[in-house]
Parts: sequence; C-alpha cells; structure tokens
Amino acid sequence: MTVDSVELVVETPYIWRARRPDARHRLICFPHAGAGAGAYAEWADLLPPEIELVAVQLPGRQNRIMEDPFTETGPLVRVLAQALRPVLDGSYAFFGHSCGAVMAYELTRVLRGRGAAGPDHLFFSAQPAPRLFDQVPRLHDLTDDEFREQVAELGGLDPEIAEDEDVMDALLPTLRADFEMWEQHPVADGEPLDIPITVLSGREDPRAPGTTVEGWREHTTGPFHAEYYPGGHFYFLDAAAEVVGFLGQSLLAPSMTGRVS
Repeated sequence: MTVDSVELVVETPYIWRARRPDARHRLICFPHAGAGAGAYAEWADLLPPEIELVAVQLPGRQNRIMEDPFTETGPLVRVLAQALRPVLDGSYAFFGHSCGAVMAYELTRVLRGRGAAGPDHLFFSAQPAPRLFDQVPRLHDLTDDEFREQVAELGGLDPEIAEDEDVMDALLPTLRADFEMWEQHPVADGEPLDIPITVLSGREDPRAPGTTVEGWREHTTGPFHAEYYPGGHFYFLDAAAEVVGFLGQSLLAPSMTGRVS
C-alpha cells in the first residue's frame, strides 16, 4: 500500500501539524533542549496513516528564533495548556525526548488538574524519572566552553553546526536557558497518573541509564513498559524508522480506539 506523503507545517506559533483528516490517533511531540518542532519532521511520513503528527514549537528556535525562550516551567506549561487546545481532543498521546518528557508530564498533570481527560498514552524518551533527576550531571552552570563541549558530546547536533562557532554562539543562549530551566525544575509529589507510560532510551545514554528511566514506573497505576535501543542520548536519530514504528504499533494496539477531530 502506498501512503501519500505528508508535510509538517506551521499552523499556529506553538503547533506544527502533518494533517491526516482520516486519522484515528494523534501523536503530539515535545522537543528536547534547544530543539524546535522541525526535529520531528521526518516522523510525519514514518507514522502509519491512522496517526497524525503534531510537533510543539517553542519560542527561541527556528521560525521563532527572535523570541525570548521561557525561563520558568510554570508559565511555559500554563501557556501550552491553552496554546495546544486545538489538538488536545479525540485520541492522542504525548511523546517527549529528554526535557521534552518532563514538559509532557507536567502538561498532563495540569490537564488532569483541570478535569480534562488528558492523553491516552505517555512516551518518555531519554529522561530520568523526577525523583532521580539529581543523578544526572548538571550542565547549565558550566562555563560556555565547558557547556559547548558537553552538549557536543551528547550528540544531536550536525557536526557542521557543532564546529561552526558563529552558529553555536547563536544557539547557546536558548540551549543554556532550556537546560537551566529544566535542571532546576522541582517536580512536586502527587498521586500517580492512571495513564500507560512507556519509556524509551539508548542503552549507552550517560544522562538516562536504565535504572533512572524505569523510575517512571512509580508515576502511573496503569501499564508500564521500557524499550531500549542501541546508542546514546540521541539514539532515535539513528533509528527513526524503528522508533516511530514502535510508537505506531503501540498506538494502534487494540486497546487504543477512537478518532481525532
């Protein structure tokens, strides 16, 4: 079967969407530190036709490069709860990589606190569970040279970008702001969610070893699953088809029903 190509396009400042009018599910993806919605552009054509892709765009990157990035998590999550309302209906799931996982988790808690149904499934990638945040080395208070070196070692940047001092100088403020905001973010204790949580991680990830990502098990009374891939913190860049295939299979399981609006 041939699947028509779909493109991730800007709909609002915060929403990039690859529309599929006949989709039954929606996957809403949250970016890692310094990244924009375009990080998920390749996924639009990798997902099955039953799943529509939405990527969250934040200030300070790509088409919003001239805007100041958020520096506090509370205001960011409250803004997202309003800005994403057009896509928070029907059957949908959240995927967040690294700090994007915490973003997705906190947004879910806000939605539930407001009496909304929230997502049907949470996929957290390369991010330790909240109580284990302190096991991850902090980067935001390093010197510029040290910070640049550590970020480059994590991967996720094209070599040409990492080696271009002018480009890196332009990226560093947003990168550092994101790391500072999320590394200092306190996750308050609360009742576990009743939403299925699946964690994904690279087996060689120095920032999210298995013992830390599996701590998310404590945050749900629903099903929990851990899925591991070869590679480090940005394992999914080298295994996009495999990772997206797994997400699609999970979302199309018999327990997932409904249709997006």
